[in-house]
Amino acid sequence: MDRRTFLNASLAGATAALLPRFALATPQGEYFELTAAKGSQRLFGEDGELSELWLYNGRLPGPEIRVKRGERVKVRFINKLDTPTSVHWHGIRIDNAMDGVAGLTQAAVAPGDSFDYDFVVPDTGTYWYHAHNMSWNQVPRGLAGPLIVEDDTPAFDPDCDITMMLSDWRLDEDGRLDTNSFGARHDFSHAGRLGNWLTVNGNSLPDIRLKKGHWHRLRLINSSASRILDLAPARFGARLIGLDGQLFDAQRSIDDLVQLSPAQRMDLVMKPEASGTIPFEMMTGQAFTFANFIVEDANPSSADLKLPPKNALPEPDMENALQLPLDMAGGAMGGMRALMRTRSEDDLRQMMSKGLFWTLNDTAGMPERPMFTAERGQTVVLDSLNETGFPHAMHIHGHHFRVLERSGKQLEHQDWRDTFTSDPQERVKIAFVADNPGKWLIHCHMLGHAASGMMTWFEVT
Repeated sequence: MDRRTFLNASLAGATAALLPRFALATPQGEYFELTAAKGSQRLFGEDGELSELWLYNGRLPGPEIRVKRGERVKVRFINKLDTPTSVHWHGIRIDNAMDGVAGLTQAAVAPGDSFDYDFVVPDTGTYWYHAHNMSWNQVPRGLAGPLIVEDDTPAFDPDCDITMMLSDWRLDEDGRLDTNSFGARHDFSHAGRLGNWLTVNGNSLPDIRLKKGHWHRLRLINSSASRILDLAPARFGARLIGLDGQLFDAQRSIDDLVQLSPAQRMDLVMKPEASGTIPFEMMTGQAFTFANFIVEDANPSSADLKLPPKNALPEPDMENALQLPLDMAGGAMGGMRALMRTRSEDDLRQMMSKGLFWTLNDTAGMPERPMFTAERGQTVVLDSLNETGFPHAMHIHGHHFRVLERSGKQLEHQDWRDTFTSDPQERVKIAFVADNPGKWLIHCHMLGHAASGMMTWFEVT
């Protein structure tokens, strides 16, 4: 599929990419039903064949769920697939029993069964939900959707608050999802399952309509299995206001690239001053357009940009912190050399025969005992070192953390994140307050990496 084929097929089926929204809080406190089932959709424009997908409520992505800070979310999840699954509410600091990690916080929901998720959302921001049982197989088939938590008084008009789920797909020559390559050992041991196709809210090269002279909030969510997206907000007149659901004190002008790794989110603001078409691009050495902003004339707006208030997250106490390493090793391209310090060649062969290619702190796969136990309210500092040949997007469940340093250099903006990217041979230091009791996962969000060894957990007592 060359660029010309992509453009011809996609332009023929270009559509607006706005998602329908569902408010869950009801006076009666009823459950919103979220059903996982098989479905189909064209991913490669109108010329592509139908792809066999797994969908929430028959939609790609799943329905956008919008609630307000402090509201109670009640979702009755129904599994109509022929395999067990569960739902993880990514980035939300909720009760541990509702985190949705099959095998750790709940049993996987069997085919034909249901599970009631019931929790209160404490923070505003851009979040998402996705399958968390055999995620490497279920998320890139379509089991993901946005979860948006608004402030009591939204700062943007509803039609100027736009969610964009960015998804990377691996399609065959007919434009159909390649299902035969799921679980390929090459993907697990290299960069992960990388696709050859990008969609926005399930659409190829969609038109995203904006209003001239109005402030817009763009909520970008990378729901890809492994693809890191490099974006250049300045090229389409946008400024950065938040990452992973947590807003800044003020907007930032970014002249360089901004990296959006799998599971990460990025909140942007833009105010187009002229009508016309603005390309939305991925930077891959050269700009590659995968959506267009169509700026339309509108009644002028005199409203100034007003950012919602930030969330009140607990600040780390660095003087009394629990200091711990988080060493990543393994994988192809020389990454196995670090494992030779503690393993023989026979040990490595046995490990790889089980489909394990990666380690965290020299442990391959989910350990029986936690990586560490912290008392509630204790500050934890993780000093991570990536000794592999590939980048990793490390996600910590149930908490947000500040990114303090990269390769020994203290960062100017020590932003709050729930997922950080670590490049090969890079050292990243993060800190968070372990204030949410329960058992919490730490794993690489290149989902095949997690399945093949890069996964551990900790406990807050």
